[in-house]
Amino acid sequence: MSELITISPIDGRELLRRPHATRTDAERIARDARQAQREWARRPLGDRIAVLSAAIDVVLSRSDAFADAITRQMGRPIGQAPGELRGLAERGRYMLSVAEAALAPIVPPPKEGLERSIEREPVGVVLTVAPWNYPLLTAINSIVPALAAGNTLILKHSDQTPLCAEQLVTAFADAGVPAGVFQYIHATHDTIRSLIQSPAIDHVVFTGSVRGGGAIEEAAAGRFIGRGLELGGNDPAYVRADADLAQAVDTLVDGAFFNAGQSCCGIQRIYVHQSRYQAFVDQAVALTEQYRLGDPLDPETTLGPVVRARAADEIRAVIAESVRLGARNCVAPDRFPRAGADDPYLAPAILTGVDHAMPIMSEECFGPVVGIMPVASDEQAVALMNDSRYGLTASVFTRDTEAARALGRQVQTGTFFMNRCDYLDPALAWTGVKHTGHGVSLSVLGYHALTRVKSYHLRLL
Repeated sequence: MSELITISPIDGRELLRRPHATRTDAERIARDARQAQREWARRPLGDRIAVLSAAIDVVLSRSDAFADAITRQMGRPIGQAPGELRGLAERGRYMLSVAEAALAPIVPPPKEGLERSIEREPVGVVLTVAPWNYPLLTAINSIVPALAAGNTLILKHSDQTPLCAEQLVTAFADAGVPAGVFQYIHATHDTIRSLIQSPAIDHVVFTGSVRGGGAIEEAAAGRFIGRGLELGGNDPAYVRADADLAQAVDTLVDGAFFNAGQSCCGIQRIYVHQSRYQAFVDQAVALTEQYRLGDPLDPETTLGPVVRARAADEIRAVIAESVRLGARNCVAPDRFPRAGADDPYLAPAILTGVDHAMPIMSEECFGPVVGIMPVASDEQAVALMNDSRYGLTASVFTRDTEAARALGRQVQTGTFFMNRCDYLDPALAWTGVKHTGHGVSLSVLGYHALTRVKSYHLRLL
């Protein structure tokens, strides 16, 4: 039997190992989910909401254990890990607060002799394949609305963060979620592929790479099931001449380097009006050099390792290739003595002299690296922001709301921000365009993705 082995990026040591589920195990888990779904869907919506609300409370009561697990598995500084628990609660509680409205029947205008309505039913069994970078936040986006809508859910977490799946399922069970309604599975890609290809799964939610999303699409081909795919980005920001520079620097440096830059909606490309360019770069470098790179279990650390040594090598290669093509790294690596040449501890990098022929500006780089370019106009900024195969979020920093709205209508993106970035508002739909994927999570539309509609046309005699 194969095993998953989780290596902690903190020290390169084995943290845990778990047996992978066999195909027989996967079939049993799916069968249990199918059987439990019928009874769970029959429970009144108010009962489901109450149980799920209690589950969120249980998770929060175990914040220290969740935070410790996140840090040890993927390296986020322990002082920042509790923020993910707060985000989980915000999203989960919001989604519960709109469940009744989102799932309410749509009743057309009256028509004599007829009763007509459009109602929403659960799709059945949902498979959520979640990543390691925000192991709770990415998962909760589908867990709460799927279960509230009357589905059951199987959570397959990254091999880097299996404890998060185990902790979530245990917490929900302790809150009273019935057996079979919410389960986890540790499995190989081949087992998950066979599960998706079988009649056992009715909807797949995936957050991860473009390559991984393609594998999901291939596995689901011909099954005509729903798929929600968030596949990453190379997110841009534009700092206009009228921006509050200090606020823009503070927000964008955090947006680029929080979680060691390992965020699908983290900032990777910054375009600054040429009149503010040098001042922006100088202030961004000064702020970046205040980060403390080190052991993420140390409360004073503000920048931890990236998830794996292999990922660090890939990030270093992006920096080296960009520099070879003419970029300049404005942050002196020797200011971060913990950084090593062959381990996951990376000094943050701010690259100037960049253009779109360089990988930092054209491809997703999942690490603490950002490129900054000067621009002469709004038109040039929009053209550069749209010059990407990704489209998850985009930001503009300005005091002119109308100008921001006009720019937002031109930028190809799923979410458009003014004077902020790298944030998910649960009241708004989380979606993307181009190679970022398709589908919707959060907001009332998140329920629509996890339900199917049925029309009732009743003729009265």
